[in-house]
Amino acid sequence: MYDAIFIEEHDTPTVTFAFEYFLNDSMSAASSHGMPVVRVVPEAIVSECTVVETIDNAITAVFDDMVGALTKPLTAEEKAPKPREPENPPRIVFKGNLEEVNRFFYQRGWTDGLPIIPPTENAVTEMLTGTDLPPDHLVEKLEPRLGKATIEMIAINAVMAGCLPTYMPVLIAGVQALAANPVCGMMAASTGSFSPFWLINGPVAKDANIRSTYGATNPGDIANASIGRALGLVTKNGRGIRKQIEDMGVLGNPGKYSWVAAENEENSPWEPFHVDQGFKLEDSAISLMFPQSFQQMMPFGTDDKGILATIVGSVVPARMGSFAVLLTPTNAGSLANGGWSKKAVKDYIVENTMVPDDYFSRLGLKTDKPFDRGNVTGPGFSPKIFHPSPRDQDPARVFVFGGFGSWMGFIQGGPPPITRKIELPGNWAQLVKKYKNVVPNYLRY
Repeated sequence: MYDAIFIEEHDTPTVTFAFEYFLNDSMSAASSHGMPVVRVVPEAIVSECTVVETIDNAITAVFDDMVGALTKPLTAEEKAPKPREPENPPRIVFKGNLEEVNRFFYQRGWTDGLPIIPPTENAVTEMLTGTDLPPDHLVEKLEPRLGKATIEMIAINAVMAGCLPTYMPVLIAGVQALAANPVCGMMAASTGSFSPFWLINGPVAKDANIRSTYGATNPGDIANASIGRALGLVTKNGRGIRKQIEDMGVLGNPGKYSWVAAENEENSPWEPFHVDQGFKLEDSAISLMFPQSFQQMMPFGTDDKGILATIVGSVVPARMGSFAVLLTPTNAGSLANGGWSKKAVKDYIVENTMVPDDYFSRLGLKTDKPFDRGNVTGPGFSPKIFHPSPRDQDPARVFVFGGFGSWMGFIQGGPPPITRKIELPGNWAQLVKKYKNVVPNYLRY
């Protein structure tokens, strides 16, 4: 839609083919870019379809509709669409008990399906103690709907998600990361179910009790759970990416509820990831990736050779986008004891992970199939998986988190990681003292 709008703005009429189930998405994209009445013709071709006969038949079926859309004179509304009236919502949108508030918010599409904490004036005011910035400060305008992520807006969604005020600096930096790369908007709205993965580094992780050890991405920690959830609510309510309207993920992804971990810097033999990204060791930072898949497996062996063999032998041959290896401190230690630096591990992955020349032919597929993208195999391309590009010169990453053990993980898909520094407020020491002991205290059996 964005391409069609660009062409229309240069006085050339267009018509856009849109998969019939994507009409809501198409018109939302057009409306957000100032052209709510651009002409769209629905068709029956599933996205990423490669069956030529199916494509030809579907285009033939709507060819007359396309001609009509290009030649029919513009209506009065199309010539001068009326601007949408600016919204001035009241400070109080609903009164009721907890169940009634949750039902009200859910029926308006403001939640992720789980119960929320009502964002009362008092609760939002308390959340705002987590930043020195004023409530009306605009942090970012978020694609695709250009929603205004003000400090107050972030605080409201933080309250709804169950955050503590000590998470506000993390959320503000997270919103900056969301806005830093326009591709992130595409990831959130794609048919591929890309999920934001957030990695936290630096002193803020301990101050805010963000888990980095056993079960780092499991449920059970208010910080990991609510930080990711709050940024998901910002995505829905600020960016305007709603399920089956803008978010057209075909299968969906449970990671969209919350997928947050702190790097286990204390037990890592290498410098943490934010230092790789150019920040100081004493800085706190948040990094964003948009992987589509998450795989866990036991290595072939727990020495350095076994760990590396597991990685290069397990990368999905049709891998697209960035790739990261998730190592426990145990596995990272084995590699370091074998003389491997983090850079050496990454270089080994890039140089030794490849698709066998006969991979696709053995599956009964041609190697010149139309969905080759140059990073798998095909005419004129090396069979290597990892092709550094101008957009991503460093296609393999290594993260260390989790507890001591041999399991390892892989995440892949999406653009390169985006890292933003977390700026702490002047009252940080007092905030940490106030909320430091908000942790689970389990009964011992």
